[in-house]
Amino acid sequence: MNRLKNKVAIITGAAQGMGEAHARMFVAEGAKVIMTDIKEDLGSKIADELGENALFIKLDVTLIEDWKKVVSEGEKAFGPINVLVNNVGILGPQKDLAELNEDIYLKICEINQHAVFYGMKYTLPSMLKAGVGSIINVSSIAGIVAVYGYPNLAYMSSKFAVRGMTKAVAVEYAAKNIRVNSVHPGFIKTPMMAEATDEEGGEATSFIPLKRLADPKEVSNLVVFMASDESSYMTGTEQIIDGGISIQ
Repeated sequence: MNRLKNKVAIITGAAQGMGEAHARMFVAEGAKVIMTDIKEDLGSKIADELGENALFIKLDVTLIEDWKKVVSEGEKAFGPINVLVNNVGILGPQKDLAELNEDIYLKICEINQHAVFYGMKYTLPSMLKAGVGSIINVSSIAGIVAVYGYPNLAYMSSKFAVRGMTKAVAVEYAAKNIRVNSVHPGFIKTPMMAEATDEEGGEATSFIPLKRLADPKEVSNLVVFMASDESSYMTGTEQIIDGGISIQ
């Protein structure tokens, strides 16, 4: 139960879905967790439930000043940050290219892609102080293969971008003991997935070899591993957890 002892982690989008599952498992494994989300009431409630090793700070991932505040207040509470889980993301409307509004495209990229850049940029100085770090960027199976008929162009392009950004920073900071890896979930049973399909995934399960959605905890198990010292020789990798979609 102490796989993440001495870890101080920022987790974005931690008020529900995969982010909430990550936060709960991180605390259970001994980490101190700075939970962030725009859903202040929900996030604060979960942090209170998790106790003294969880702190909620409201964060709009598209705002640089918010990122600076999260890192500063997180350090004051728990010390230098040595884990970052860039988890937050949005799907956006399912539109063909010709129908995709430019403003919607930019908003999706801002949240899914640019926010990952901000998170890495403003957390890295804290990791350098700690002398060690693990960054886990949550992309998507739609950042590995084109899932036709489900995510839109903006979602896929932003998730492919996260994959490339991960590799670039992994190479740049490997010599400084900071590892950067991406995680690529498929169809996970979250509020975002329920909104796009239904509680059980709708028709999506028909092309998943395992024929079901994943429980968020199944992704959390992987994220905990990537945050822990058990994955100490892994950087720049793509960790796929998709029920077999990408093997077809």
